Order: sequence, then C-alpha cells, then structure tokens
Amino acid sequence: MSTAHAQPVDASTTWPDGLLLAYYGDDFTGSTDAMEAMTAAGVSTVLFLQQPTREWLARFPEVRCVGMAGSSRGRSVAWIDDELPPAFASLAALGAPILQYKVCSTFDSSPGVGSIGRAIDLGVAQMPGRWSPMIVGAPRLKRFQMFGNLFAAVDGVGYRLDRHPTMARHPVTPMNEADLRVHLAAQTQRRIELIDMLQVRASDAAARVDALGALGAPGASDAPVVLIDVLDDETLVAAGRLVWEQRGEGVFTASSSGLQYALAAYWRACGLLPATPSLPVAGPVPAIAAVSGSCSPVTAAQIGWARANGFCVERLDLRRALDARDGDVEIERVVAVAAEAVGRGTSAIVFSAEGPQDRAVIEFDEIARSAGLNRQDAARRTGRALADVMLRLLDRVELSRIVVAGGDSSGEVASTLGIDALSVAAGLAPGAPLCRAWSPDPRRDGLQIVLKGGQIGDAAFFGAVRAGRVGGR
Repeated sequence: MSTAHAQPVDASTTWPDGLLLAYYGDDFTGSTDAMEAMTAAGVSTVLFLQQPTREWLARFPEVRCVGMAGSSRGRSVAWIDDELPPAFASLAALGAPILQYKVCSTFDSSPGVGSIGRAIDLGVAQMPGRWSPMIVGAPRLKRFQMFGNLFAAVDGVGYRLDRHPTMARHPVTPMNEADLRVHLAAQTQRRIELIDMLQVRASDAAARVDALGALGAPGASDAPVVLIDVLDDETLVAAGRLVWEQRGEGVFTASSSGLQYALAAYWRACGLLPATPSLPVAGPVPAIAAVSGSCSPVTAAQIGWARANGFCVERLDLRRALDARDGDVEIERVVAVAAEAVGRGTSAIVFSAEGPQDRAVIEFDEIARSAGLNRQDAARRTGRALADVMLRLLDRVELSRIVVAGGDSSGEVASTLGIDALSVAAGLAPGAPLCRAWSPDPRRDGLQIVLKGGQIGDAAFFGAVRAGRVGGR
C-alpha cells in the first residue's frame, strides 16, 4: 500500500515574495513547454529570448516565473562554457529560490554536444544548495522515470529511451542508455544519486535528501545530483514537495518541465493554486504558415495529415539550401510557393525532412560534407535557412499565426524574427502552447507563434493550430 497520501500537506504553506522560479531552456520548444506548464497552473510566467533587462521585467509586474530561451542542446562544451555562466548568473541575480536548467524530457545530450552534466557543473556554483535535484519524468507529456530509467510513450506504446523509435536514432544525440545515472555519468564526474519510486512514496524521502545533501558543501563541486523518479500523479506531487521543501537558501536543478508540473501539483495540493489547471482558448485564423526542421515520425505524420487536408506542403531541398551557390535561390523558391498559397487563403508548410527514414536524414552527413560543413554546422545552417524562409514569408504576406517544428529550428526562427519575449496566449497540445510575441518591431509584436518539439502533438496538430483548439480543423 502506498504511503505518499499519508504524508500531511501543510495547508499554511505560503509563497515567498518575488519570483518563485527562474530557468534557462536548452532549446526554444522546451522553454515554451515549461512556460505553458506554469501559466496553465496559474503562475504568471514570461519567457525572454535573451537575458532579461530590468526595463523588460518592468513590463510584467505580476510575473512569478521567468524563463530565458537558449540553444545549448545542440552546442559544444566550449560554447556551453562560454555562454551558460553569464546566463545563469543573470537569472540567479533575480533572486528566485530555484534556478533551473530546463532540459528536454527525452534528455537529449552527450559528452560533446548539449552536455547536461557540464551545465550542472556550471550551475551549482550559482546557488547555495547542498544538493541538485533532477526531475525528468512528466506524465502529462507521456514521459516516465522508473528506478532511474526513462521511458516515453508514442501512439500509446511505451518505449525505454534507448529503444525509442526516434531518440535511439537521433541524428546528433542518439540515446543509447535509458538509465539516466549512467547516461549522465559520461558527462560529469559529480556524484549522482537516485530517490526511486519506492523511496519517493515512503515517509522518509525528505530524510534521504538530508542525508545525501549533508555529504556536500553549499554550492560546492561535490553537491550531488539527485534524480527523483516520477511515473504518476502521486509521485509527481511527492517530487514537487521534496524540491520545494528542501530548497534551503536556494537550489540549482537540471530538470525537464516535469519540475514545473511537480511544483504546480504540490502547490495545488497546498491550496496555493486553482484546483483545475486551464489556459485560454484561441479562435481560428484563415491560414497559417509553418516551417519544420524536425525529423521525428510524429512530425512526419503531422505533415502527412496536412498534405491530405488541403495544406500546401513544400520540401526545402537541403542539398541546394546548404550549397553556397544555390542556397538563396532554393529559399526564394519555397518562399514563393508558400506565399502564393497563403495569398489565396491556403495554409502552407515548408519542411526539410519527413521522418527518420527520409533521404535528407539518411544522407545528411554526405549532404553536409558536400557543402563543406560538419554535422553540427549543417544542422544550424538548416535552421537558419528555415528562419530565412519564415522571415521572407512574413515580410511578403499577412499572417497572424505561425508554427515552427523542431527544437533547433525554433531557436533559429524565433531569434531571427526580432522577438524579445513570449507569453502564453492559449493552450493547444500539451507542450506546445500558442504564444504571443513581444517585440519592439510593430510588425512582429502580437504575432502568434507555436514552437513545437518533434515528439509533440497528434496527427492533426497543424489543423488544431489553424483552428485554435486541440482537434480542430
């Protein structure tokens, strides 16, 4: 019999003044996912696309959670060493008791690219905590951690991450180990511990945190990473309670949006948040435009649905787009096709690949070599090409709502558009809210944008974005 419900919830728990949480997202889609989780729970949140200034923060006086969208998931350790310390320092200076490095719920990372371990080593120095909790499981997103192993469900079928149809074959950071302790140990020499699902449910979980944390000095290099299993609502609440009540004078955590869901679940149990999470509902628009750099089978199915349901769907030829001689011509070609479609009221999608078996994915290394690029630079160049497509399209036709599919592509596109911040405008699919853009450029201010991770949404996702509601067409 589970004992988690027997643990008393302190109904007198109150929030401290000021911010509750500040986070840096390792990609843009995950950053909006975290923002959605907090906003839906009733915690006012804003996501900045660069280090937030006091002037910009003053525009959101009621905010209790601040995010900063980044692109570290696809970056080298040298880039991480250069970019993350000032970003973490600026967020820590805001005074929130929890500083988060928001990672993808599929834990995309390796020792050389998007190293979560290196980010942790840099982040713990910014906060005085004796431990660094880690929550990756997020049941709402069909992500589950059990005995340290991460699982994800696709179309109702659960997979261990090293057997996942997409993550096991990711083009940059393939997942070859589902035990996050083993996976993370290749990225950091820091001590890695686990509070497993049985311990999470036990009455002495907090004592275990104390025992583990007592071995480290505040903010020191020996503060341990402590993974916390989450597989259902019960363990979600318990995990949120552990992090919040054991935050001490301030704690750094590398976690997925499972952290946001866990904290919100615990605060809801304490009566600090509404009992039922909710987001506004958006209305329909005549047409949308989308660019996709995702090679996920989920996104491929969504592109297929769009093609079968009257969208204009056009491939960006990567071999030409990455070529220094033909790139601009290829970009202009697909922009013209999409602009013509939108001009007659038809939604348009420009994509670079359609699933993991697409020739553009299988031959990507060869395509990169022929363009004189390595794999990482070619991936970023692809994102920039899609960003150029969207920028030219927005300058050419009237559009109020757009979509970007793929984490790396989302970062490139959002950065190119001159957007300073995002807030949640409405809910769509879990993990991919409809966002409102804040920009000093009146052409971009108020633009509605969805940044969609490759694994997010059902087949009719693009139709739902156009209709402004889940399941809409």
